[in-house]
Order: sequence, then structure tokens, then C-alpha cells
Amino acid sequence: MSKPTTLGALKKDGYITKSVKEELRANLITAIQSGSEVFKGIIGYDDTVIPDIQRAILAKHNINLLGLRGQAKTSIARAMVDLLDEYIPAVEGSSLMEDPFNPILEETKNRIAELGDATPISWIHRSDRYTEKLATPDVSVADLIGDIDPIKAANKKLSYDDERAIHYGLIPRSNRGIFVINEIPDLQPRIQVALFNILQEGDIQIRGFKIRLPLDVQFIFTANPEDYTNRGSIITPLKDRIQSQIMTHYPVNMEDAKRITGDQAEVVEDQLERIHVPELLKDLIEEIVFEARKSEFVDQKSGVSTRLGISAYECLMAGVELRMIKTSEKTTNARISDLLSVIPAITGKIELVYEGEQEGAIQVAHSLIRNAIRSHYSTLYPSPEKLQSKNAHSPYHELVSWFSNNQFELGNQVSDEEYRSAFAKVSPLNDLISVYQPGLNAEMEALHCEFVLHALAEFSLISKKGIDGKTSFNDMLNAMLN
Repeated sequence: MSKPTTLGALKKDGYITKSVKEELRANLITAIQSGSEVFKGIIGYDDTVIPDIQRAILAKHNINLLGLRGQAKTSIARAMVDLLDEYIPAVEGSSLMEDPFNPILEETKNRIAELGDATPISWIHRSDRYTEKLATPDVSVADLIGDIDPIKAANKKLSYDDERAIHYGLIPRSNRGIFVINEIPDLQPRIQVALFNILQEGDIQIRGFKIRLPLDVQFIFTANPEDYTNRGSIITPLKDRIQSQIMTHYPVNMEDAKRITGDQAEVVEDQLERIHVPELLKDLIEEIVFEARKSEFVDQKSGVSTRLGISAYECLMAGVELRMIKTSEKTTNARISDLLSVIPAITGKIELVYEGEQEGAIQVAHSLIRNAIRSHYSTLYPSPEKLQSKNAHSPYHELVSWFSNNQFELGNQVSDEEYRSAFAKVSPLNDLISVYQPGLNAEMEALHCEFVLHALAEFSLISKKGIDGKTSFNDMLNAMLN
């Protein structure tokens, strides 16, 4: 069905103007009643953040999303575009997307008065009604609000007191849309003051002009609580004018974290076809992130972004692919030793406290991997610590005794066949796997064999040493004596 192209046709069509907040509210109600998914791709917030946002939209509030880095604040703001009407009419050629029934510029009002029902109408898609600005110390009032444009005034031979000489900033150009300011505390206080009147009265004033432009904007701000002390703050009068402040958080369980990583990781198609990443490896990657969020070496005020898990997964895939290239294999499975590939992702995504700096970023990364293996092991196998505390019979006795007279060495870059056959000679290890993880195929059984050895080393039942691209496992006492 064709859309009206003139003001007269729009009137005849019975179009009713709504504010942007009314649009969001009406479309949210429709989506909830119809059972449609709201905020697609936002995972782990169904019972916490999303209901708060829905309440803010129903109340027609401007919103401040407050949370640490990597908590999907910007993704939430961008997802709100889907709650706008697909198309809205605007006066053709208007830089402020003016409503044909409620023009705000004198030039547009005069044009409608002159052309009447013949005034041309254009239709704006909702994707063009979203504006995002990162707050930085160099952002000016002119950037956000606008200023006199001397070049425009000279070219059109206008005096400086003519509103046509104004170059409008991002906020006026976001009229009838969503405007997002990311990291609002980084905005200088004097610039934050310029937002007072827009939030309170819904209009702006530029320099000494008498004009006041009533704008229709849904504001969304994002902020990191750490910014309040490190780089700046949201000044109290501005914070008072933002009606809803919503706290975000990190995923609270492993399944949500894995879904986020799987959804956001950018993996080459060829890697997806040729590399299988077992659930055990996916769990360990997320376990590394969870360990980082409670590590004494990591600055918890800065936070540990979900991007750590995403980057780690991408690094893991790249590390496995590199191994495949070296061994000339067509397909393979990720291994425990491949977790060494994620170290650059860890060191690039965590902020260390003083003790962590003293320890060294790479050593902290190794520690997080070891702790992840240790923590996750007890979800699949009996915990050696609990067995020892209860003086219970240990199912690891035979395996640990095997290392009294034997040494096991595994190369990090061996082929799949060499990898599987390497564990065959450790019979107590295979017996243990068959008891606690029965029914595994050959590839997964080899993976669990490697996992058990690394875990027992973390529980100090056997020793582990990595050198020259190989990992050797030995009896703990012999390793200490040697």
C-alpha cells in the first residue's frame, strides 16, 4: 500500500501524531500482549533489567543504564529502535524530521502556510531515528545543541539573528527519535548543564536567540559506576532530571554466559565447519571469566567484560586452526592444551590491581586458567579436596600410584591420532573416565583424560610442567626431589 506523499493526503488518510515516548509505550504493550520477543539478543536480563526497562518505557521516562563495562548497555539502547513505528511522516527536506502537524521551525511553518495541503511529505524509517554519541571531554555544546554557522549566514546572506543561520547539533537532529549518550560522566559538567532544559522542559535555546525549539526525544544515557570516581561524574541536577536509573549486571550463570559468547563471537565460517568445540571447553572459557571476576589480582571495580569470554572463544578457535595447519588435518576437536591460546584475550581484557601487576599479567592469566580447571572439575568428577576432608576412599589412588613409576608427556601440537593413542597406556586413567563419564566416544574420552590430568595437577596430586611445547605429568614427590 502506497504512503501519502502530501499533507492533504496524510490528513485524508487519518494519520494520528504520537510522541516518540508514546510510540515506544504503545508498541511495547502490543509486543507484550502478542507474546513477541522484546529486546532480541539481550541475554540474562529477563527477570532483572528488562522488566525495569519496560516499566520505564510505560512511564515514558528518560533512562540511565548504570553498569560496568561489557554489560550490554549500548546493545539495550540499540534494541529499543525495534519499538519505534516502522515509518513516520515528516516534512520533506526538514533537517529536524519535523512533524507535518506540529512544525517547530519558522521556515517550516511558513512553508506549510504557503503550500497548505500540497506540502510534500517524506517517510522516515525507524533505523534513521537513532543517534548515538560517545561522551568525551572534547564534546561541545555546539556538537550537541548547535551554534551559529557564519558560512551558512554568508552564503545565504542572512543576519546572525536569523534562525536559518543556525547549524543544529545532534540532539535537535534527533527530534522524534532516540538519542543515546554513552559514558555520560565523561561529559564535562558545563556540557551536562546544557542538557537541563531539554530534559526538564523538552526544548532548547541557542546562544542569545529568542527561539525555543520544543523537541520530542527519548534520551538514553549509559554510565559506568567506576567513572563517578575515576574520570568524572553525573552532576546531581542532571541525574535528578533522568527519571529512571537502571542497574545492569554480568551473567549470573554459566548457560547465559555461553549463550552470549556463542551469539556474539565472530568465528570464520571455515573454522566452524572444521573445528568442534566440546561443551567442556566452552564451560572452561566461561569459568575463566567467572574466576577473573573474583580474583584478588583483578580490579573488580573496573569489572571483567563479557567481551573477555567472546575474545577468548575466538582466540581458542584461531589456536586450534593453527594447530590444524601444522598437522595438516582437515577436522579436529579443541583440547585443554588449546586454552593457552586464550592468554592474549585475558591479558587484554582485565585490569590488574597492584598485586596483580607485581605477579605479571601472563602469570595471572595462567592462574585464571588453572583455577577454572580446578573449579569446573568438581562439577564432573569427585572433588579430591572433599574426599580428603572426609577421609573417604579416593578413586584417584590407582592413577596417582601409576605416576610413581611412570611419566606421561603430551605435545601441544600432536595430531589427533597421536593425541588419542597417548592416553591408552595410562590404564587407570581410562578406567576412571569410564566410571564417571561413561559412553564417551574416542575423541571425548581423550579430552577428559587430558582434563583429569590437568585437574589432578591443580589439586597437587601429581606434578605438571610445561616446556618446549610439551606438558609432562609426574609423581609429585619425585618432582619435588628432582
